[in-house]
Amino acid sequence: MTDDPLMTPREPQLIALHVNGEQHEVITEARRTLVDVLRHELRLTGTHIGCEHGICGACTVLVDDRPVRACLMFAAQAEGARIRTVESLADGNRLSDLQRAFSEHHALQCGFCTPGFLMLAEGFLAERPGATKEEIREVVAANMCRCTGYQTIVEAIDACATARRRACAQACPSKED
Repeated sequence: MTDDPLMTPREPQLIALHVNGEQHEVITEARRTLVDVLRHELRLTGTHIGCEHGICGACTVLVDDRPVRACLMFAAQAEGARIRTVESLADGNRLSDLQRAFSEHHALQCGFCTPGFLMLAEGFLAERPGATKEEIREVVAANMCRCTGYQTIVEAIDACATARRRACAQACPSKED
């Protein structure tokens, strides 16, 4: 037997993941990706596996509220972080405002890339609620869609952002009042 860590057997380890508001304990190899653990161990299949190289964005989830490619992150690296998948957006059978906007603006066709776009947009809008259409267009270019041509995705995200700003303005009186 050698002392080289690359030559030793890959022993499973117990990790704790906080996913969609719930704590999960998973026994997995240290080199297992977050997307594989989400899909195969936790059965959260809304996160899709596309290119497995971080290019397409189909596996995008939020880790501590920031969009992350789950195919590029080891599950063990996510221990202690708050992970959100597309399953966290809906409240039971009630779609989130962002999901409804995607539906209303026909921002999905085959649907394979949709979960990644939803999580990318959710993270982006939380960070930049006043985003312009141009900023949204730049952000969505990070993910790949072969069906929609992106315009309807941009329109859906912009409509959701506008509605959120309007709701906030109505709920939060201005400081001048």
